[in-house]
Amino acid sequence: MSEIFFKDEELMRKFCDGDEHAFQALYQRHEKPLYRYVRRVLGSTLVAQVDEVFQDAWMRLVDARGGWQERENASFKTWLYTLAHHRAVDILRKSGRESSMDEGWKDDGATEYTGTAPWQLWPASSAEQPEQKVFWHSAGKQLLHCLDGLPVAQRAAFLLQHDDGLSLEEIAQVLNAEFEMVKSRLRYALTKLRACMGAYLHPLFQTE
Repeated sequence: MSEIFFKDEELMRKFCDGDEHAFQALYQRHEKPLYRYVRRVLGSTLVAQVDEVFQDAWMRLVDARGGWQERENASFKTWLYTLAHHRAVDILRKSGRESSMDEGWKDDGATEYTGTAPWQLWPASSAEQPEQKVFWHSAGKQLLHCLDGLPVAQRAAFLLQHDDGLSLEEIAQVLNAEFEMVKSRLRYALTKLRACMGAYLHPLFQTE
């Protein structure tokens, strides 16, 4: 049977038994989303470290495959992202750019945008007119800028949920954080992103 029909955990078990094709299938399946996560959680100032962190996560997976059976209380994806996240935090800490991982329990001054909500006037994301494509290109750039401004802990939680589809329980495992702390980080991340997008990105056209 082709590897594409196997679940991650089945492929990992096959790899632990010596099946190199299973590893290639896992790599191809998770390569792009994991690289994107590492790139965005490190931020624009550490883009030169992305390849190092990404490759190190896979190397750690290979080295630790003998202990996979003891780790099956977590999904393969959760384990893989945990390896990448911990390495990214090491890089952030050495660079002096790591915010406190406890951040998010308290209100650190973030306020909800209270003006006319411009995102309500934005065009549908499926729009195909040239002006609308320009708008969404600008929106995407602004969102990345806003993400870059979040504290690391909040940015990681947001990316894991909204980009990579992890549950709150899985995010808590990746970040080694309590469930309520993850919820708090997500709440503040969303508040800051709404404020950032609402305050700085205005629609390129208005409805009549």
